[in-house]
Amino acid sequence: MTLRRDRKKESLTRKMLEHERAATAALVEKQSREMLELINEKRSEYMRAESLYLDEGDGAMEEAAPYPSLAPLPAPPALAKCHLYHDPAEFASMDQIAISVAQEDQKTFTDLVRQLVGRCGSDIEKARTIFRWITVKNLNTMTFDDNLRGDTPMGLLRGIKHGTESYHVLFKRLCSYAGLHCVVIKGYSKSAGYQPGVRFEDSRFRNSWNAVYVAGAWRFVQCNWGARHLVNAKEVPKAGAKGKSDSLRYEYDDHYFLTDPREFIYEFFPLQSEWQLLKTPITLHDFEELPFVRSLFFRYGLYFPDAHTKAVMYTDATGAATVRIAMPANMQSSLIFHYNLKFYDSDGDMFDGVSLKRFVMQSVVGNIVAFRVHAPCSGAFLLDIFANAVTPKEYLTGEPMKFKSVCKFKIACEELQTVMVPLPDCASGEWGPTKATRLFGLIPITHQDALVFAGRELELQFRMSRPLTDFMATLHKNGVEEKRLSKFVSHAVTDDDIVTFIISFPEEGQYGLDIYTRELASDRSHGHGLHGETNGEKHLLTHCCKYLINSSKRN
Repeated sequence: MTLRRDRKKESLTRKMLEHERAATAALVEKQSREMLELINEKRSEYMRAESLYLDEGDGAMEEAAPYPSLAPLPAPPALAKCHLYHDPAEFASMDQIAISVAQEDQKTFTDLVRQLVGRCGSDIEKARTIFRWITVKNLNTMTFDDNLRGDTPMGLLRGIKHGTESYHVLFKRLCSYAGLHCVVIKGYSKSAGYQPGVRFEDSRFRNSWNAVYVAGAWRFVQCNWGARHLVNAKEVPKAGAKGKSDSLRYEYDDHYFLTDPREFIYEFFPLQSEWQLLKTPITLHDFEELPFVRSLFFRYGLYFPDAHTKAVMYTDATGAATVRIAMPANMQSSLIFHYNLKFYDSDGDMFDGVSLKRFVMQSVVGNIVAFRVHAPCSGAFLLDIFANAVTPKEYLTGEPMKFKSVCKFKIACEELQTVMVPLPDCASGEWGPTKATRLFGLIPITHQDALVFAGRELELQFRMSRPLTDFMATLHKNGVEEKRLSKFVSHAVTDDDIVTFIISFPEEGQYGLDIYTRELASDRSHGHGLHGETNGEKHLLTHCCKYLINSSKRN
């Protein structure tokens, strides 16, 4: 009885919240419309009075394209976001205005908007200061008076914190006070709890966001997803308290400001297809099949070179499936990738005592990073791919690197006709010599591919483009201790800057070869390597690259 009563109470509370939220949205819609009508009545007179139709540069009478008095119909923007601005730093002065205004609590929306957009020179700058003010306001650290009126800025923020209001309603209201057309769009999003392969069959992933009319087109804004806060201060200022703006560092996600429709559609699907703002709208089924990507994927300029890349990747009869990601030329030297593989329906990441990571082969060739998964058994797996942009110098200092997810895939193995064995237990990360060239300028002479087919002996050669010292190589094979294999690998460095690794395989089979080195006269501690004994001294070497070698008498 108690459980039933609690559920009824919970349902009633939820319905009351939804009713309150709907009532507020309707009120904001009415007030926004009235405010825009008022602004439009005064706009022409105001612009002429302020001589905004005059080009002061040459004194010529040129009429700028006026902002539309009525909201235009939804249509794809003619220009991409990159044509509006290349770097968020271009908004530095506008962002600083928003941060400064956020240090105070304004009593009315009129006061707030006047402070935010009073010095803005364009409709984009108006939308920007509103977006940044909302993303700067950290609700987690704010306290509110209980007697705040709901139709004030602080009252609306209090409602957002307590779940009765929403960011998109606040953004719409502020835009209307600034004279900008703005709409609230309802639909589905790949938000918290979503995994690739999930169907949008109920209200679990329902969401709302905005489109604002700036620069002659409708453009997407998602304030809630754009707000990310990092605080560099011992004490966080409370609402109403004055605080130095330099005591806080605000991190936000610029991807969600004026996002291009072709990128936005990967995470958000509107119920009204015209609000996809795409020339060719897609279906809900298409949306479900799109790969699950995060904003960082687009920030790094990544893309999928294969048209068949979908949220769910099916393996072939051998249990293999490959995900390929392309990098832009300007990011190839700085992007480091990482991955994780676990069972789809649980957090388990081991199979027969072996990490599932050893059933994925990551390699880089040119501008393509590939993740080849070999499922060890039938079933579903979750492949999470991470990335970080670091310079080789930053990588070599050994500082811990924070990888962030760029995309996820469901790997579905419906049947398995062959038994897959794990890859040799080498250092984590990519296979192949690309890493050696990127980090150390080591150029492969004999073997450019990650996979090598050899007989019972093999020589791998590299050319040094800068001085390196203290090379070391370790051999790995499933079921064999590393120490037993150490005598089968050696190296030699010649005067012409050629380093040769000589391997004689004790038996046929699959081997992994790890190569380590360090720069000459380097006394830094490296965090991505191992200790090696050279000339009686111990040095911490950095992992350079690794190869997968199949040895057999036939080769």
